[in-house]
Amino acid sequence: DCDVDAADLHLLLDPKVRSQHEFRSGVKATVVDDRCSGCGVCVDLCQFEAITLVPLARIDSVRCEGCGVCIAVCRVQAIEWKPEVAGELMLYENNSVFSTAKLRMGSGNSGKLVTEVKNQLQEKAKDVELTIIDGSPGIGCPVVASLSGVDMVLIVTEPSLSGISDMQRIVKTALRFGLKVAICINKYDINLRNTEQIESYCIEQNLPLVGKIPFDKEAVKAVNRGLSIVEIDCASGRSAQKVYDQTIQLLFS
Repeated sequence: DCDVDAADLHLLLDPKVRSQHEFRSGVKATVVDDRCSGCGVCVDLCQFEAITLVPLARIDSVRCEGCGVCIAVCRVQAIEWKPEVAGELMLYENNSVFSTAKLRMGSGNSGKLVTEVKNQLQEKAKDVELTIIDGSPGIGCPVVASLSGVDMVLIVTEPSLSGISDMQRIVKTALRFGLKVAICINKYDINLRNTEQIESYCIEQNLPLVGKIPFDKEAVKAVNRGLSIVEIDCASGRSAQKVYDQTIQLLFS
């Protein structure tokens, strides 16, 4: 699960924790109390208002951007760099190996954390034939990191104006990577006109449409019970299974 801003697949898979450790990336400034003279120069020059004097300097790690001005201007060298904990990496194991992470609030290193999620999976599951990555929405750093090194991208879109726009953007991004691209429409029946627009786009761009999943109230009931839609007999689950079969066939063709 490479959606490190809001990882949630572990809630459904209920795997057993194999390892868990902090992910450090970047640095923040910290004060060494026995050196600080309380002069306040760093307070005056901090552009992010991250430093207060009470009576010695105190640095708010959330506000600190790690620019280093305070370190440069401190006359008594009372401020030092401290490695920043940007998130937490988790490796689970049940019937298969499952890798994910949680990005700490305010951290801007999501792309690096996604790469670490993939690296730890590759290290622990070297002989696995198939690896499925759940990426985050959009085309930002975590998405680019998720796309790196993969063989195929399945783009799940919805028949809304924002869904169509996001789909077109990620298609362009994936094609720049030279990847196989397939499209799946989730909740296709909530707006049939927009679904037709997506189907037309796939034809124009020569992109395979591997399936359409209907809006299904049973899906919500399944999630509330801690189950995936393929674990119960429902319309969305049957459609999702067909999407998987079509995707695997396309991947290995």
